[in-house]
Amino acid sequence: MKISFLGAAQEVTGSCCLVELPGLKFLVDCGMHQGGREARERNFARWPFEPKNLDFVLLTHAHIDHSGLLPRLCALGFKGPIYATSATADLLSVMLMDSAFIQESDWNRAQRERGNGRRHAGRGVELLYTVAQAEACLEQVRGVAYDVDVHPHPAVRCRFRDAGHILGSAIIELWLQEGERARKLVFSGDLGQPGRPIVRDPTPIDEADLLFVESTYGDRVHRPMRETVDELVAVIEDTLRRRQGNIIIPAFALGRTQELLYLLVSLRRENRLPPMQVFVDSPMADKVTAITARHPEFLDAETREMLSLRRQPPEGLSIRFTKNVDESMALNRLKAGGIIVAASGMCDAGRIKHHLRHNLGRPECAIVIIGFQAEGTLGRRLVDGEKRVRLFGEEHAVRASVHTIGGLSAHADRDALLAWLRSLRRAPQRTFVLHGEAATACGFADRIADELGWAAEAPAALSHVDL
Repeated sequence: MKISFLGAAQEVTGSCCLVELPGLKFLVDCGMHQGGREARERNFARWPFEPKNLDFVLLTHAHIDHSGLLPRLCALGFKGPIYATSATADLLSVMLMDSAFIQESDWNRAQRERGNGRRHAGRGVELLYTVAQAEACLEQVRGVAYDVDVHPHPAVRCRFRDAGHILGSAIIELWLQEGERARKLVFSGDLGQPGRPIVRDPTPIDEADLLFVESTYGDRVHRPMRETVDELVAVIEDTLRRRQGNIIIPAFALGRTQELLYLLVSLRRENRLPPMQVFVDSPMADKVTAITARHPEFLDAETREMLSLRRQPPEGLSIRFTKNVDESMALNRLKAGGIIVAASGMCDAGRIKHHLRHNLGRPECAIVIIGFQAEGTLGRRLVDGEKRVRLFGEEHAVRASVHTIGGLSAHADRDALLAWLRSLRRAPQRTFVLHGEAATACGFADRIADELGWAAEAPAALSHVDL
């Protein structure tokens, strides 16, 4: 057996592992690299395999850093099934179509900028994939239930278990038969922090011969939820009441936006927040919230109630989902009293960039970061304290206050990851630490070795192991 680490190896984005056995090749995840120019270039790189020769793909969840290159994979020749949970399958119809729309929009803009309408304008500018290719890719997705055995190949049995990260996220258990030898592989996907709203806690796993575990926050412990909530309340109170500005919150349309709405509704019901207007400027978040409501089997009673409050929020809280570009642009005229939630979560695309352009330079405003910011992204530069950033080709001074509220992360922290690992009854033969920046992944591998006594390593990008 050969396993190649094609992404999210000593880095956070671009999750993709190639598993090869005699007569069998498949991927676990096929994610987009996110960050600066270098990351975008990697999305166009040739894979070390022929897509047409893959038998199937197993997908842990719908986030773009795990699913975003599936349309390109299919466009280049992959014709097999893509297995994911039923909720993930529903979410992909939103996530991949939105990603494709962005690809086409960026390409068309490059054409205009380079050629100003001339016949050969934009020659050499490559398009990652189109809306039509994303639509075609969705036809290959096969939705499956949690905790039910799936047989994508005679030599493979797999089971999707709840990862507690976002709606539909999965830990994948794999039983592979190679001649007379049978081995169990477990891919954690992204694991959620226990005790968070919306989704359930990650499922404990009994055993694995080979374990692949994420490490996004493997070097830190999240702030207690109570302290996190207190900080969020303080920022909102200070900005809306004292400074009379706006609050801009970059948030992933899938998962983070729904959790934030849940929290704001809860805090307003407890009278911990002042009357406020919340604008969710993300058509994708609107669609994702609707999909979330269609899967109550994955939600607790409090979350189901919160979703109903979308139509009837508590007194003093207005939640509005923008319906079109005109409504989005109208928010640029809002000078005070608004909380604007928009994608992308790392500030590198989408409507959030427009809201930053109109609010970053205003000292009465606040930027609230509630999710992981990959290296090279605009969000990361704001978190690192840069005083000037580029937006739409222009320099903008950062005069608004920037707050990082890490306790809202949908990723398990170091202690939660270790607790999940301890659920295994015996040590895996080998443990591979993925989906973490280099220092974090290597450090977490060392911690696993020191505290659990397991053989653990953090493979480098584009490396492989023969097992």
